[in-house]
Amino acid sequence: MRVVEAFRESYGMEPLGVWHAPGRVNLIGEHTDYNDGFVLPFAVPWGVTAAVAPRADDVIRLRSLQAGEPLTIETLDQAEGWARYVVGVFWVLREAGHPIRGADLVIDGDVPQGAGLSSSAALEVVVGTALNELYGLGLTRMEVALAAQKAENDFVGVPCGIMDQAASALGEQGKALFMDCRSLGTRNVPFDLAQHGLQLLIINTGVHHELADGQYARRRQDCENAAKHLGVEALRDVTDLAGALSKLRGDERKRTQHVVTENHRVEALIGLLRAGAVQEIGSLLNASHLSLRDQYEVSCAELDVAVESAIRGGARGARMTGGGFGGSAIALVADERVESVRESVTRAYAERGWSAPEIYPATPAAGARRLV
Repeated sequence: MRVVEAFRESYGMEPLGVWHAPGRVNLIGEHTDYNDGFVLPFAVPWGVTAAVAPRADDVIRLRSLQAGEPLTIETLDQAEGWARYVVGVFWVLREAGHPIRGADLVIDGDVPQGAGLSSSAALEVVVGTALNELYGLGLTRMEVALAAQKAENDFVGVPCGIMDQAASALGEQGKALFMDCRSLGTRNVPFDLAQHGLQLLIINTGVHHELADGQYARRRQDCENAAKHLGVEALRDVTDLAGALSKLRGDERKRTQHVVTENHRVEALIGLLRAGAVQEIGSLLNASHLSLRDQYEVSCAELDVAVESAIRGGARGARMTGGGFGGSAIALVADERVESVRESVTRAYAERGWSAPEIYPATPAAGARRLV
């Protein structure tokens, strides 16, 4: 295992263990997590692997096989860039009173770049999982996910919801994770497309528009403002959509329409899966994309073309997935139409002079776990 070899090479000793945490793709339920709503992600086969050994002091030595030079962090405020996602987890656990000292870590990731499959959450969760076991903290998987989210919110400064970290920590092979983001209740839902002659293709546009980060925070603020105007704790609590929309204007009105209808789409898709009607979920994916494009306004030309050309090529449904402004779309495709969809999307990109997107199937994988 190359992460172990790199650990030996970097630190002249063996790691005490090797852990893995996956990235995620969200089947449906986009921008609902920080509105106390419903989501349905699943863990993907790609993620972040970490070889780790604890230290007797508080120093954190870090090496990423993707990020160049090794780092030695003696105080937490020295962390910059990608290292903040790692160091943030140490900070959260120490702030919570856990007896966490330093560690030596080597990180290896294989999440496709630019795909929006949440490599940052996988990095946080793999570190949290390793520290939980190494120090015998006794945290549940959800508690590890919450610590990872807090690291991203309060240390890195990204106001994300809980979905990405929970999917990475709690995923199960062959199942999607239904989660109520208010109660944090979860249920694994069988999602075996192969037995229905279907595949879920990830269409990685490879683009990331720079406005994404600021716009994400702005969307969240729109939602909080709308909830305040409606007198509810979160948009998840809106039960009379028409009445709510009559009281709102502009962006707050549009964001509310998306969040409320998206929560209903999650519940509808769960119902179809439970009924074994997997073939019928495509229309919900299509509706989700239109809502994200027109009401939440987080799509972009590359995502729209991916979705439209996939459907033109024979996909049963498609939508952007993730935060938006780039990253990936997903397409539900019958086995016999996979090549047609690939050709349609690739041709549409070529016609616009864009680089060909990467297209690969995704199946639900196991969540965070110890490998060695």
